[in-house]
Amino acid sequence: MPLLRLITCGSVDDGKSTLIGRLLYDSNQILDDQFASLKQDSRKHGTTGEDLDFSLLLDGLQAEREQGITIDVAYRYFATNRRKFIVADTPGHEEYTRNMATGASTAHLAVLLVDARKGILQQTRRHSHIVSLLGIRQVVLAVNKIDLVGYDQGVFETIAGEYNEFAKDLGFSAITQIPLSARFGDNIATSSENMLWYTGPNLLHYLESVSIEASDLSKPLRLPVQYVSRPNLDFRGLAGQVAGGFVAVGDMVSVAKSGQCSRVKEIVTRGQSLKRAGEGQAVMVVLEDQLDVSRGDMLVAASARPTVADQFQAHILWFDATPMIPGRSYILCNETDSVEATITSLKYEVDVNTFTRLAAKALHKNGIAVCNVASRAPIVFDPYTENRNTGNFILIDRMSNRTIGAGMIDFALRRAENVHWQKLEIDRAARAALKHQKAAIVWFTGLSGSGKSTIANRLEKILHSQGRHTYILDGDNVRHGLNRDLGFTNEDRVENIRRIAEVAKLMADAGLIVIVSFISPFRAERELARSLAVEGEFIEVFVDTPIEECARRDPKGLYEKAMRGELGNFTGISSPYESPDGPEVHLKTIGTDPDELAVQIYTYLEKKVS
Repeated sequence: MPLLRLITCGSVDDGKSTLIGRLLYDSNQILDDQFASLKQDSRKHGTTGEDLDFSLLLDGLQAEREQGITIDVAYRYFATNRRKFIVADTPGHEEYTRNMATGASTAHLAVLLVDARKGILQQTRRHSHIVSLLGIRQVVLAVNKIDLVGYDQGVFETIAGEYNEFAKDLGFSAITQIPLSARFGDNIATSSENMLWYTGPNLLHYLESVSIEASDLSKPLRLPVQYVSRPNLDFRGLAGQVAGGFVAVGDMVSVAKSGQCSRVKEIVTRGQSLKRAGEGQAVMVVLEDQLDVSRGDMLVAASARPTVADQFQAHILWFDATPMIPGRSYILCNETDSVEATITSLKYEVDVNTFTRLAAKALHKNGIAVCNVASRAPIVFDPYTENRNTGNFILIDRMSNRTIGAGMIDFALRRAENVHWQKLEIDRAARAALKHQKAAIVWFTGLSGSGKSTIANRLEKILHSQGRHTYILDGDNVRHGLNRDLGFTNEDRVENIRRIAEVAKLMADAGLIVIVSFISPFRAERELARSLAVEGEFIEVFVDTPIEECARRDPKGLYEKAMRGELGNFTGISSPYESPDGPEVHLKTIGTDPDELAVQIYTYLEKKVS
């Protein structure tokens, strides 16, 4: 029996949960104890008077029942004589867009609800756009609560026409409009006697009969390796879920990143041997040869390999309250692989109402944009339009481990194929050895006026007197040249530190002791700089001076201007400063001589540079 995965989505309070509850009730999917519980909950939490409140079958969380909204994704499984269904009931509130996207990511079809009294809303457009981005091509426009407008045919046709005009460029292959009342069951499982003017199918009949794409076995094999199983010396299985095509015993397969090839010797699942496995099946593959394969690799058809690249264009949907800023580093997870990645450019944001391309420097919560992405190491992927499994990724915040964005890959950038790393014969150790020292990056951070540059200068004088090879990268000095095009917005500050981190890395490669004196207000960028350095060579120095003392010193008169509102984006006044959690050196400057603090750092460095 075929399985249809569908999602219900739309705006707040348009009746998604009620629709699914009614669908379950009308198709006789509710057990006696569930029905008794529904009657009891309807009396206690219901919003439909004496009638049953079918939304309570779906709203499982206490907070959902109290607020009368859906927060989490609720999945329901049911079957009729003609088909099995998995329904994802997703939140309508903008706050929970990430949950809606999660539900849509695996669906064949979307039921997009519209309240007949309100018509097409911004959230209707946003969800339509997300559904389109996530590859769903069949949509049911369910015009709900038609009873509240007197079952008016004109209202339905106006909404249907407006939606058709809006969605004409979204790439849907079919849009089916159905007027219905989830509360009273009109056009849910039977045709409504209140709308004789409607001659189309009821919702359940449509869902039972709509054609869905079966797994396309003509696609090339994609099998991401989740783990390598070695229960004994005679068995080495590569476990994972087939993400595209099929694999059969005797097939020639390739490891996507290395290009090494071998033939499939055996396929095992749940203790049984298979001759063949297709998309969606979790299996363990044994190869004839002992290839170098680990988690994050992908077994693919030897004759149709996917793209392996470290730069690509993608559509990104942003979930987090903290905006996405180009230049900031994130963790990118693609199938079983994960790698550090940076949004190198935000090409444009998409207006979900008009599809207009908007210029933007940052992407805010629930925004959709087209971006260029660069990963620290190559990843394996297909364009999302060719394979929804291998063409998607999520972005994770490096500091909090929150999932903050999702992406659909468009294509690899041409530059990714033309730029290759040039191996040099003289390495950083050899360069440093010539200087009789070890390279290091001493990264000063602190508020403006905290004393960073003063202490950094004193430190360099000490190192220089000891014959060390050094260089200071000072925030003000660099803004006269390399970073003169950058301002002081959060976006420009992120780019400011990204560039300096790269320069510091190159100087450390040259064997120098690099002293970096920048406010560097955000932990994420300081962590990026640390990640670029060789382990143990990055020394974070927190120059900890209270802002009142910094303002009192105010050598450039900047605090006074900032406090008068004449200087925007000033760290500590109108822009945040994130103190280090665990710096290698923590300096408190009040009542302490800068020379003493410089000696304190030098003492710490002695073991590092000698």
